[in-house]
Amino acid sequence: MRIILPVALMAMLIVVVLFSSGCIKSPENKTEMATQLRIGYQPTTHHVAEMIAQVKGWWQRDLSPFGITEIKEFGYPSGGSELEAMKAGDIDIAYICTAPFIRPVSMGLDAKIVVAVNTNGSTLILKPDLVYEGPGSLRGLHIGTFPAGTAQDTLLKVWLENNGIGAFEVNITPMAPGDAVSAMISGKVDGVFLPEPGPAMIELEKKGKSWVRSGEMRPNHACCAIVVSGKLIREEPKLVEQIIRTHMNATDYANANPMEAAEIYSNRTGQDLEMIKYSIRTWDGKWMSDPHMLVNDTMDYAKAQYEMKYILKTVNQSDLFDNSLYDEVLSPEKKT
Repeated sequence: MRIILPVALMAMLIVVVLFSSGCIKSPENKTEMATQLRIGYQPTTHHVAEMIAQVKGWWQRDLSPFGITEIKEFGYPSGGSELEAMKAGDIDIAYICTAPFIRPVSMGLDAKIVVAVNTNGSTLILKPDLVYEGPGSLRGLHIGTFPAGTAQDTLLKVWLENNGIGAFEVNITPMAPGDAVSAMISGKVDGVFLPEPGPAMIELEKKGKSWVRSGEMRPNHACCAIVVSGKLIREEPKLVEQIIRTHMNATDYANANPMEAAEIYSNRTGQDLEMIKYSIRTWDGKWMSDPHMLVNDTMDYAKAQYEMKYILKTVNQSDLFDNSLYDEVLSPEKKT
């Protein structure tokens, strides 16, 4: 299978490509709530529904009746920087994993999860010369994954613990996505646990083999959601309901047309189309919308993060979720 660019180079240049293509920008301060909507997302196939809604013109079409005249998109390399932007008031909604959302909320971030984006979708991949023989075979290995508090970090550590392996028995190193792929390609780590399409990049370059999908660690686990600022929820609830509807339509479109979704993602990010198609064909993720399906896992993430001292106080479901707007969208009289 042909790769347009060497994958190691691609991994290091992803953020550069996104900046040059206009996908990653520095947000400008919003001046008029009623006319401008600012959306944050990350360069992962998990967030393809956001890209579909923009490319198809659905954000603008659906939100213009609410006075929105401009849609601004801002790409972020990780959830941490995206949540910092939300805390600073630079974005109104964020496509982001539920796990890293927990800590900012515990520290006072005014925002809520309103709709789901996907479940599963990450993979543990090891060097080609390593043979995986169960969780115990990871003892002594050097594994790169996302920083503390992310879904990948939390899932990996809880899964190891549940299998009788202390996190200290595996050298787990926090890494940014491009750094993790580069480290795997160059042989600096024994393996990585990353969301797609990173594992597909590595596998197609023959620098690693996929062994464990995240859904095997925890079936149908919570991954990404749309987080909306508390201010927007309070001041523009009908607008938020339409954001939910548009996202749901884009999600349905991705599920019905996965290879077109791959093309849209490839065009937006500059990543190789055949690699993205391979990633979508082989991942265990599912694009979906029901936020109720994320609640139990997310609360378990919160418990684990408290026990690992990532957060200093507990949070409850109402701190993290507002499912009422999704329920309103699905109410019989609202269905169209």
